[in-house]
Amino acid sequence: MMYGRTLFRAASAFLGLMLMVAGSVSGQAFQHDGGHVEFVSNVPLHSFTGVSDKLVGRIDLDGNTVDFYVDLNTLDTGNGKRDKDMRKTLDTAKYPFAEFFGAFSTLPDPQRAGPQDVEVSGRFTIHGVTKTIRVPGTATFGPQGLRIQAAWILRLDDYNIEPPSLLIIKVDDEQEISLDILLKPE
Repeated sequence: MMYGRTLFRAASAFLGLMLMVAGSVSGQAFQHDGGHVEFVSNVPLHSFTGVSDKLVGRIDLDGNTVDFYVDLNTLDTGNGKRDKDMRKTLDTAKYPFAEFFGAFSTLPDPQRAGPQDVEVSGRFTIHGVTKTIRVPGTATFGPQGLRIQAAWILRLDDYNIEPPSLLIIKVDDEQEISLDILLKPE
């Protein structure tokens, strides 16, 4: 009989925890201001990465809105001269932010365990130019909140950004962009 009560209590506690987790993420908004974003840039025989851990994001499942931005001045390539050149190329004095605002094509299910493939569609702005884009990624709900991971290719010429060059060596027009952020329930 003791085993039965212990099993019942354990099952009740587990069910209560699951309902609490489901209730804490269902129909809510999530936000965070310390996500990770990076780009990979290629030049002949070399590539480099720029990173920032200052990605700000907010997702509202009820309103189906997705909003992310990063201050481009926080991007760090590990090379001060390259960072200065990058900021000049992006004209961060005039256009300090890159921002995406859009919606999920299909809302992720807060009740579903494990990563879910998602896609967002919306407007991405950088260097004063706004374009409509679609970005694939994954959404994972857990006790800590909602984790979003996504990646896409950004073409510099689509945003009137002239790739920097040194003599005949020029930065590739295509930049690999990725982000990873854990958004906490509001």
